[in-house]
Amino acid sequence: MIIKNNTTKLLVTLSFLLILPFVQKQWFNLYSLNINDISFYSILYYLSGSICPSLVCLNSLKNYTYYSFNNDKFHSIKIIKGKSLLFLVSINLIFLSYLIADYIYINFDLIFNLYLEGNNVPKQDIPQLSFFIFLISILLIFKKSRFLLKKIILVNFLLVSLHLWHLEINNISVDDQFHIYRYFGLNDLNLINLFILVAIEISFYTWSFLSYKTNLSDWIVPKPQKRDVIPFLNIFIFYFFIIIYYSILT
Repeated sequence: MIIKNNTTKLLVTLSFLLILPFVQKQWFNLYSLNINDISFYSILYYLSGSICPSLVCLNSLKNYTYYSFNNDKFHSIKIIKGKSLLFLVSINLIFLSYLIADYIYINFDLIFNLYLEGNNVPKQDIPQLSFFIFLISILLIFKKSRFLLKKIILVNFLLVSLHLWHLEINNISVDDQFHIYRYFGLNDLNLINLFILVAIEISFYTWSFLSYKTNLSDWIVPKPQKRDVIPFLNIFIFYFFIIIYYSILT
């Protein structure tokens, strides 16, 4: 019954997201008629830019944060330990920490460039970046701080989404002055923002699996089973529909 209810809620949410961009386009057409005046539809159109990012944050917090796994590693024939585990832990932890550090920097860079003209956020150098990666890595190791960090990431996603919405509404072009310009090969800032979050989601799930309960202290991790692939599929399916939403909106 719980699975059925969750599936129903997800389908309703995804259906709503597929309809929303068409509604937003209608609001934009009405807003364009009085583009120089503040009207009901202009307010609706401005606020509508927060709907999809908010739903993404709520869904991610509920379904892609507090993972639970089968931890019967001592009775499992297939386990990961030793140098193989060290390699997986190091690569995943460093990669995830770098993504988070760079993503937060993107947000601050947008804030300074859009709203604090003449005050540029300091450029990241290797020592500063290494320090933030080390700090985030420490936070990811502990359970409570890891969940707090995930919430910060989702707030960061929401803020970046709103900044990009502001850019689109006001026809502000992005050049090499913006840090996000380094990802500009995709030609769609909303998709860049989304793909960064998806990369963090996948890496966060992998780290949650590796660090689950006493895995790291015992230095033994059971190899993933078929059921452990399901969250990956859920992430891809959900964000596939979000990509469709932004494609229709564009």
